[in-house]
Amino acid sequence: MNKISEQYSPEVLKATWQKMVVPYTHSDLRRSFGQLADSFLPYVGLWILMGFSWRISYWLTLILIVPAAAFLVRLFIIFHDCGHGSFFKSKTANRRVGFWLGVLTFTPSEAWWHAHAIHHATAGNLDRRGMGDVLTLTVREYQEASWLKRLAYRVFRFPLVMFLIGPIFSFLLIPRIPLKSMSRIEKLSVIYTDLALLAVFGLITAAFGWQAYFLIQLPVMWLAGIAGIWLFYIQHQFEESYWVKNEEWDYARAAFEGASYYKLPKILQWFSGNIGFHHIHHLSPRIPNYLLEKCYRENAFLRNAPTFDMITGLKAISLSLYDEEAKKMISFADLKNITQ
Repeated sequence: MNKISEQYSPEVLKATWQKMVVPYTHSDLRRSFGQLADSFLPYVGLWILMGFSWRISYWLTLILIVPAAAFLVRLFIIFHDCGHGSFFKSKTANRRVGFWLGVLTFTPSEAWWHAHAIHHATAGNLDRRGMGDVLTLTVREYQEASWLKRLAYRVFRFPLVMFLIGPIFSFLLIPRIPLKSMSRIEKLSVIYTDLALLAVFGLITAAFGWQAYFLIQLPVMWLAGIAGIWLFYIQHQFEESYWVKNEEWDYARAAFEGASYYKLPKILQWFSGNIGFHHIHHLSPRIPNYLLEKCYRENAFLRNAPTFDMITGLKAISLSLYDEEAKKMISFADLKNITQ
């Protein structure tokens, strides 16, 4: 498939996609409440079952942890939509519901939403990296870095570190700390989320014991975190992903060429809240997750995006550097072949 920028001028591209997405940029209160019900209630129900099951057999608990983690991923997508103001028409409803979903997902709402908004405004921009994205160095930057920085980068990009250890830092540790660079409302969201988590810990401890909290909540968060990091990774880290300097950066091209359509089996698409239609989400974050597939199906023009399935997407795991000359992501093995 030719890149969208090779088929349409920037002016035609902008006029075309903007007209197409407008009909889908509205929330449906019935569907929003339906999603909350079919995600939150099963998650709480599974937590209660796990709270009792671990005293009978922890193996039974481990089986229940898998669907619980899947529902937590779905709750995170709703939390994510609240941050974009797309889940409810009311800003207040998005903020209040989003805050409590942030507590469930261990994510301070205002702090994460701010970083994520920057990600949407800078995705694929080589001059504006570092906020809300996966750290990516160019070949030149990597070659010019000190040996210690290169080592740290290789460790960070090592799949077992990124996907297995990464969730612990990304969801359990780092979000617990209010940073100096944060605004007042972001710092307060971190503090209030931490306080709410302490309250939840107290309630669960009173009901099931502190052991249950750690034996259940940590594995659930870890599995959900692995899925979340992978989804975010594959949506932007692929061979021909869009990376350009600031003066060349274009919003529509960043969406069409720098965000993918991750084609998942229906059950996984449901649990991931249609986030696989990521190029459409980047074109218009105001489209609620339950209308993304409809938008995709009804507009052939919007099918012009890098497309991967669960098999073809695995190739992206090894990609770690952006080669500005070749205009593509490469692996460390590719770099070794280039420099020999």
